[in-house]
Amino acid sequence: MLRVRDPFHRGQLAIAALFCSLGFQYATWASRIPALKSGLGLSAAEVGVLLMAAGVGAAVSFPVVAALMRHLGSQRLALLSALCLALLLPALAAAPNYPVALLVMCVDGVLVGCLNVAMNAQGAALETRFERNTMARLHATFSGGSLLAALLASGMNAVTSAVAVHFTAAAAILLLLVAYARTGLLTDDQLPAETGQKKKKRAGKWTAPSRVTLWMCVAMAFGTVTEGAMNDWSALYLEDVTDASAELAPLGIAVVSGMMVVARLFADGWRGRWGDGRVVLAGSALAGVGLLLALLSGGLVPALLGFACVGLGIAAVTPCVYVAAAGQGSDSLTLVAAMGTTGLLAGPPLIGFIAGASSLVWGFAAVAASALVVCACSTRITWTAAEPEQLTRT
Repeated sequence: MLRVRDPFHRGQLAIAALFCSLGFQYATWASRIPALKSGLGLSAAEVGVLLMAAGVGAAVSFPVVAALMRHLGSQRLALLSALCLALLLPALAAAPNYPVALLVMCVDGVLVGCLNVAMNAQGAALETRFERNTMARLHATFSGGSLLAALLASGMNAVTSAVAVHFTAAAAILLLLVAYARTGLLTDDQLPAETGQKKKKRAGKWTAPSRVTLWMCVAMAFGTVTEGAMNDWSALYLEDVTDASAELAPLGIAVVSGMMVVARLFADGWRGRWGDGRVVLAGSALAGVGLLLALLSGGLVPALLGFACVGLGIAAVTPCVYVAAAGQGSDSLTLVAAMGTTGLLAGPPLIGFIAGASSLVWGFAAVAASALVVCACSTRITWTAAEPEQLTRT
């Protein structure tokens, strides 16, 4: 295992391993949806419900996650949920029928909600403890994990069509990531102490979310709808609407994912220079307007340019909102993270329903509208101020 002496970088790498594991786990099962559909004999509608089951699990996970955060803390909850998510992949491959697969996916949504909250709490605490921006880079490793999972899926498909073999190999990689994360996560005594009103709220278990938290929830939900829908529907849009060839259609996912990784690698510097609020406002506006112009223009090249605008603009939204939510206390972070997981998992099926009732163009218009909703919400959120001298170091 790689050992790092500097405490900030040791914590950064450990938390990055969790982000990578979540992206890897999500993309692993998503990459084998066609094989799961065939193996279980599902219709297209049943596949949509299967995907929705994960979103339902994430949506109802809030009270469970809030209680577990209070009793276990972010370190133990992160490790436990990441471990369970690794073991869930072989369970999904072994599901004998559709009802069992639905149950597994619902549990997956709950566990994703747990890990999402815990790892973002760790990332926000690392920023506060060392006064250095890192959240955007951590989210870049989520995208990197998704890319790694896609490459593994492609390689495994060339060797064997057995989903169980693929998912077992993926679970082994996830267990290695969990083992590495265990070496550097912040312990409870290293987390920033909650004081004042946040401490009172924590002692009282749970209170109704504030207005600012609700705006964060809306921004997070629509931001992750935008992100998830682009990953799941961009290839089909290029093929069906722009008449792109089968070889060119995957460029949609590549452009969105590539721009998101690049943007997240640089976004911590932007946050330190301009502040989180301006980054979210400008980025979500770029995503929404850029995609709308692409839809109006039509054609392959405008579509790819619009997709690039979405990847570049939406990349920093979730890291910034998570940091802002963590500043409101653990209950706010838990609720906002639950909305983010729900948007990521439930958004693509919802866009699919819109496209089915009208067309993919209208489905993507809804994606653009989601980005503009984030833009509007960003003006109502209390953001972390820019501190370039302290926070842009890496």
